Formats: sequence, structure tokens, C-alpha cells
Amino acid sequence: MTPANSVSDERYSDTDTTLRILDAVATDGEKSQRAMAGEAGVALGLANAYLRRCVRKGWIKIREAPARRYLYYVTPTGFTEKARLTAEYLSSSFDMFRAARNECDEIMSACGRSDLNRVALVGASDLAEVAALSALGFEIEIVAVVDPKSNQSKLAGLPVVRSIDEVGDVDAVIVTDITRPQDTYDMLARSWSRERLFAPPMLRIARGADAPSLQEETS
Repeated sequence: MTPANSVSDERYSDTDTTLRILDAVATDGEKSQRAMAGEAGVALGLANAYLRRCVRKGWIKIREAPARRYLYYVTPTGFTEKARLTAEYLSSSFDMFRAARNECDEIMSACGRSDLNRVALVGASDLAEVAALSALGFEIEIVAVVDPKSNQSKLAGLPVVRSIDEVGDVDAVIVTDITRPQDTYDMLARSWSRERLFAPPMLRIARGADAPSLQEETS
């Protein structure tokens, strides 16, 4: 039976289903396959098939645990593939704009409630353009887009700079890098507190056990 809070398997592409399974394992590899299937919103048999395929490809490893249980974890190769598939999905999904706008609106609202009014975007991408558009509906000033690899001088009317040090005084940063979002987030997390570092959930970033989720940040 399909979980009440999910949609049917047919709605998900192969890429999306793979990402959902990788997400479920990365979040908590100690849960049962049934729980992973429920979290991914797919049937148990389909979740099992995708788990086995990910294991064959070396993206997921399995360890035996007491009481005939198994522990799953995403390998470094799996995290690399997860980043690649995320970029592919975001670039091709017809629902990307609507989902991105909703998630960016939630982040901008959270920033506004916390008086984080001057914000920098990190990653010159379509997602950055959506975030810039979203900020117009809130009292949020997007100061600049940071991207060391971009050749653009402006994006959505905003200056594009190579380093966050060039931005000046900002209250918060939002990850909008769709190519290597996890690496970008991890780099920023070394110098920015979790309360001032945001990322749309669609980027599927593993924030760490002690980091609040976007749902917690916006509640």
C-alpha cells in the first residue's frame, strides 16, 4: 500500500527514485527496508530492487548488525553519484521551478523572521535566479551571487563575485549551487553557523545530525 503522504511509484523517474533511496539511506541507514520505502514513497519491492542496484554499483554498502539486522550506508562514490543525479534532476525536472520557488519562499520567510535581511547566494544557477525572484516578495536584500567558476558579471541583475570575502557584511548565505551542492555547503559550514546557512531541500544536502532541517528552521 502506498503511504498516505506519498504519491504512486509511476510519478517518479528512475533518477528521482534512485535519489529518494540514496536520501533515505543517507538520513538513517539503520531503518528497515520497509521504513526506507515509506520514506521514499515507493513500494517495498521497488525499494528493494533499487537498494540492490545501488549496492551492485558500489553506491551503498551493507553491514550486518545484531539480531539479524542490516545497516546501510552511502559510500563516497555514492555521494558523488548523488550529487551528479541531483544536478541532472534539477536541470530536467518540469516541476523544478515551482518546487524551487516554494522552497526559496520558505527560506526567505525564515530569514525575515530572524532579521537576516542581507543575504548572499552561493552558486550561479537557475536556482539562484529563482531565489532572487523569491526575495522580491520579502524584505530581503540579495547582495550578490558568489561563484568562483562563473564567467558572468551579473545574474538576475545581481553582481556575481568570485569569493564570499568580496561580498562584505551579510547576515546569511543560501546555497544555490546545483552542481556540487554538498561540497559547497560543507565549505560554508566551516565558517558560517547553521542558523545563518540555508539550502533548499531539493538540493538534498546532508546537514549533519546536529543541524536543524529547513522544516525546523521555518517552524
